[in-house]
Amino acid sequence: MTLKMVIPKGKLYDKVAELLSDIGLSLVGDSRNYRPTLYGCDIEVKLLKSQNIPELVALGQHDIGFAGLDWIEENNADVEVLENLNFNPVQVVACIPENWDFKSVMQKEIIVASEYNRIAKNYLDSLQVKYKLLRAYGATEVFPPEDADMVIDNTSTGSTIRANRLKVVGTVLQSSTQLIANKSVLKDPKKRKQIDDLLLLIRAVLNGRKRVLLEMNCNKKNIEQIVELLPAMRAPTVSELYKSDGFAIKAAVEKRLIKDLLPELIAAGATDILETPIRKVL
Repeated sequence: MTLKMVIPKGKLYDKVAELLSDIGLSLVGDSRNYRPTLYGCDIEVKLLKSQNIPELVALGQHDIGFAGLDWIEENNADVEVLENLNFNPVQVVACIPENWDFKSVMQKEIIVASEYNRIAKNYLDSLQVKYKLLRAYGATEVFPPEDADMVIDNTSTGSTIRANRLKVVGTVLQSSTQLIANKSVLKDPKKRKQIDDLLLLIRAVLNGRKRVLLEMNCNKKNIEQIVELLPAMRAPTVSELYKSDGFAIKAAVEKRLIKDLLPELIAAGATDILETPIRKVL
């Protein structure tokens, strides 16, 4: 049974294509071909703008898709979030001109520009301020001070906000890319099995990306100290070296620990250390 998948066009396309490639599926096409082919499975792919994906998956036009949490919230889409992929992390923030006082601004009726209607309205209602909401269609940061008092927009680094002499006065939402599914599709046993198998492989790749495989040698007197240092998934694998009184040690270690761990291992007597990527952890 063919599964219908929708992928965002634009900068997220490459990250999704790389993820699918890592689980063994080849996406052939590019972000300008709206119906690329996914080889190695019975999945039909279509590209759409991120903003449209949550609503169309909720309506059942597509079975699964990739979309930012911000657009899921904005569309109030009734979808099942299967996995937070943590791609393209952004914050939706409220900003005013850098030399304005926030409390003073809040005393009057303000004009707020945003691409997000529902998210902005909920945030402004929570502030209990008087406002008029202006729908923006990109380049939102350029509105203040002449055309708006505040903008509510997403940012990853804050550089565009600073470049337009704005300052953040509130964080509205933390967002990143989610794998979502239509809720009715999950009740179909055949499609549920396809989705569960796909999700298993996606989680294996994501877990693999967090770890590296460390291999090293050491002599007998250092083995206990080195094993004690290694934060393996269960326990390091230890084996004797051929015709030697030394040992080989192997462990899957979180990447974030490597920078501090390697000097400690060398100081403890580890030699011949190899660090290799892990493609999947199941």
